[in-house]
Amino acid sequence: MSTNQVKIEVFGANVICASCVNAPSSKDTYEWLEAAISRKYPNQPFEIVYIDIDTELSDARHIKIAEEVRNDEYFYPLVMINEEMIGEGHIQLKPVFTEFEKQGYVAEK
Repeated sequence: MSTNQVKIEVFGANVICASCVNAPSSKDTYEWLEAAISRKYPNQPFEIVYIDIDTELSDARHIKIAEEVRNDEYFYPLVMINEEMIGEGHIQLKPVFTEFEKQGYVAEK
């Protein structure tokens, strides 16, 4: 079981990404990830935050990433784990779970 607490950041916007037709919204992706991770790794703490790229941000790193997303350098939702980009656009669970297990999390069977 992990002793490190993984931090997940989901960068997104209320408008669905133009390149991500039929994909869930950024907020839906955030909620889906939170539920999926909680089910797969119960009783193993993690932090997940949603960052709306269209709001005023105060964290310099968040501002930089939000700007990159707005400039089409990344699709959104953009998912980062411990400040490393894991996925963008249509998010898949496998790379997220792989990163969690690298961090010492153990999946419940």
